[in-house]
Amino acid sequence: MIKLISMKLLKLFTFCLLISLAMSCNQDGQTHVIIETEYGTMEAVLYNETPLHRDNFIKLAKEGFYNDLLFHRVIEGFMIQGGDPNSKDASAGQPLGSGGPGYRVDAEIGQPHYKGTLAAARTGAGNPEKKSSGSQFYIVQGRPVSEANLNNISKARNITYSPEQIAKYKQVGGTAQLDGEYTVFGEVISGLDVIDKIAAVDTDQRDRPLQDVKMQVRLK
Repeated sequence: MIKLISMKLLKLFTFCLLISLAMSCNQDGQTHVIIETEYGTMEAVLYNETPLHRDNFIKLAKEGFYNDLLFHRVIEGFMIQGGDPNSKDASAGQPLGSGGPGYRVDAEIGQPHYKGTLAAARTGAGNPEKKSSGSQFYIVQGRPVSEANLNNISKARNITYSPEQIAKYKQVGGTAQLDGEYTVFGEVISGLDVIDKIAAVDTDQRDRPLQDVKMQVRLK
């Protein structure tokens, strides 16, 4: 009887686990997330090649952690950054960018910083392991990247770019100067124009938008 009950519990646990995974993945085997703002909606996929960051983002999105947080740091031609829990209901002019969920995520560095990629921010000094903030992320806007720029970065960082990566950087641009330093864990596949709209807003001396740019994040 005890063995029979254990088998039933195991089957129930397995069923629940499969349902949970199915709710987090689409038919293409990737996790899709929706990031809504007043400037429009972005759809992004999370890379399976960076499972620690993928699973952490899924966890936070399911908890509603990101809802009503701000894109608190915006630099046109570079990136838009959000995910600081201290930004929720933050007063005007309040310094932001140091908050998080109380933990960091081990680095999974390797993906290029093309326009539209999602990457994990880093907080705190003394971080030789390049661990990521537990919640803060940025979305790359960037600028055109020449092959000469990539050659310089390749020599300085000991990074080898494939012909396909060079071609994509030349085509869509990005922030290749961050390669090898931060974990890229996803990319926007719809709504790239939203990045441009947010990046163009007026900001203060700390790069915080003068008018709050809130986000709502959910799994698709």
